[in-house]
Amino acid sequence: MKFNVGDEVIVLDDSFSGRVKAYKNGKVIIETTDGFELVFEENELVKNHNSGELKSFFSKQSLGSVIREKEEPKKRSFVKEKKSRKDEFVLEVDLHIEKLVPSKRGMSNYDILTLQSETAKRQLDFAIKNRMQKIVFIHGVGEGVLKAELDFLLGRYEGIDFRDADYQKYGLGATEVFIRQNVDRR
Repeated sequence: MKFNVGDEVIVLDDSFSGRVKAYKNGKVIIETTDGFELVFEENELVKNHNSGELKSFFSKQSLGSVIREKEEPKKRSFVKEKKSRKDEFVLEVDLHIEKLVPSKRGMSNYDILTLQSETAKRQLDFAIKNRMQKIVFIHGVGEGVLKAELDFLLGRYEGIDFRDADYQKYGLGATEVFIRQNVDRR
């Protein structure tokens, strides 16, 4: 028994405290500061040492202020920093069928290519809509069918340029798309 009747306790993983009122069948019964009686396991409670040993740790702060500080979310700073072009976000879309569906069982080559093309179109439209400057499609090497389909799709868009992506980073199987932002799109 690590608590005595009358001990001040704090409930772990919750935001209230109380005083130990009794033990019953291995459970600790506490009375909250609001007057409710609640039952907890011993490992769900911690003694509230409002004086003595903890005061030396929190010399000028009370235990309550430390607990409140832990509970209150920190206010975020929204100072906008100018980022260099090196730090810009690049959307990478892996078009390998294994990354798009849990199992390709039962899918024909036509179904697979259609799904890959639709995914590329949807992601490109998303990038344009959200004014992203660059997107990389990872298509792999293979027989070149997906790359040809991707080149055909990209050729239908105005305001974009595309080329083979960085060989050192992606190898031969990727296409990099640059989206010009000053083009009026409807």
